[in-house]
Amino acid sequence: MRQIWMTRKGGPEVLEVREVARPEPGPGEVRVRVEAAGVNFADVMMRRGLYPDAPKLPAVAGYEVAGTIDAVGRGVEAGREGRPVVAMTNFVGYSEYVCVPEALAWERPAGVTAVAAAAVPVNYLTAWQMLRVMAPPGEGETVLVHSAAGGVGQAAIQLAKMAGARVLGTASPAKHEGLRAAGLEAVFDSRDEQFSSAVLEATGGVGADVVLEPRNGKWIMESYRSLAKCGRLVLFGFSSAAVGSGSGTLSALRTLARVPWLRINPISLMNDNKSMAGVNLGRMWDQQQRTGRWMDAILGLVADGTLTPVIDAVLPFEEAAEAHRRLEERRNVGKVVLVPDPEEETA
Repeated sequence: MRQIWMTRKGGPEVLEVREVARPEPGPGEVRVRVEAAGVNFADVMMRRGLYPDAPKLPAVAGYEVAGTIDAVGRGVEAGREGRPVVAMTNFVGYSEYVCVPEALAWERPAGVTAVAAAAVPVNYLTAWQMLRVMAPPGEGETVLVHSAAGGVGQAAIQLAKMAGARVLGTASPAKHEGLRAAGLEAVFDSRDEQFSSAVLEATGGVGADVVLEPRNGKWIMESYRSLAKCGRLVLFGFSSAAVGSGSGTLSALRTLARVPWLRINPISLMNDNKSMAGVNLGRMWDQQQRTGRWMDAILGLVADGTLTPVIDAVLPFEEAAEAHRRLEERRNVGKVVLVPDPEEETA
């Protein structure tokens, strides 16, 4: 079978399709013949050597796939073979076949394509943890979604609107019209380093009740200033460290140096009547029962059309480098998905 390997740290050119042996499912595992694999910004960070939880390179990225179970390990219900599923995998998702614990392979709802299903787990679980668990908005409250055109941003917009919240966003100017068409009340330039004044103006001087910040570093303080009283700031990424061909250890250190370590502290949180939370789905692997319940709820909403994954591009394995470029250059609106070419599949 084929896998997409990150041969070393560097740009998208380090991605390489390799032939490897097809894995066999162990006890309690199912093997999924992959029809689509999601691409996430964490994969870009891994390739740049900026993701601390990633395996040592060379390695295979990928957290989510959709396809069909074609084999099961000991202890797994034999009747699961042949069923369409969406699954989460701790890396190695850029593969034609993956083996995952049975509990991490969910039945794919009828009528949901593999491409749409592969766009669900990482983006929607992250958005769900933020907006249903860590900082749920009340009806009529205001949610500011940074990187609103990205995969998590698009999922967050849908969940916030479900809750009856007003939604504001940031993105590059070329994406503003599309975001307004998607129902955002105001959209700001994601490069504006003093956006809090625009947020305050758009909210009548009140501020946002919930702010979702994926960039980290210098952006944290400005997002904090955007909060209303009793506002909640949720950090869920470190994307400002991956800013193009120069990304690496130095860009990570610069981002860390710009974190307001002293300006936001227990005393300032109390005095300002604000709160902060952090979300890292990659550190939730020991919470499978909890995240499984979230996933069941999300898939139910996808099945009835309440949630609709936004797909930016569907690319073959051979164009994995272009998939990464779209994310790294912030050109995507929604999810980028990789698909193997079944005609070239080998054992």
